[in-house]
Amino acid sequence: MARYTGPKHKLARREGENIIGKTSASLDRRLNIPPGVHGKRMRRKVSEYGLQLREKQKLKRIYGLMEKQFRKYVTLAQKKKENTIDYLVEELETRLDNIVYRFGFAKTRTQARQFVSHGHVMVNGKKVNIPSYAVSPNDVITISQKLAKLESEKEPTEEVQELPEFLEKDNKVGKLVRAPKSGEIANPVDYQLVIEFYSR
Repeated sequence: MARYTGPKHKLARREGENIIGKTSASLDRRLNIPPGVHGKRMRRKVSEYGLQLREKQKLKRIYGLMEKQFRKYVTLAQKKKENTIDYLVEELETRLDNIVYRFGFAKTRTQARQFVSHGHVMVNGKKVNIPSYAVSPNDVITISQKLAKLESEKEPTEEVQELPEFLEKDNKVGKLVRAPKSGEIANPVDYQLVIEFYSR
């Protein structure tokens, strides 16, 4: 599956939000300046379509997805009879790379994706190297002994993020207790605008 390999700070500055999941003093200083040679110029008034586009781009970039894969998640959510936003959040949050990130096994989703791709993550005792693998309730997530040892030897440089209520963790073992809901995820995104963008 394709993935974005360009500069992450550029994406964050384009959205005006720190969406890369990693603190950076240089990024914090320039978040209010869009990328490009004309970044410091005054922005034009944004249309309704423009607002929807920005929210879509923001959510897509938070999870590190390309357009084709992200559109697939939205399309699946729109076909469900239940709450579309809740189902979209469930699809995004139960990706294996995201779960690894939420447990704090990786500092960013990009790093979590790498850990999964390199075979360092196991689901119910079986190695899974597909970042988009959908984790089900009661699935147990563990990391390889090699990775666990490397991580334990590193000095913590950032605050540990608070674990959402739908997850449980004991040392290097994590479990998805139930499906997540949109109200439990603190993403700086208006999900309704994302759904409206694909409903045009």
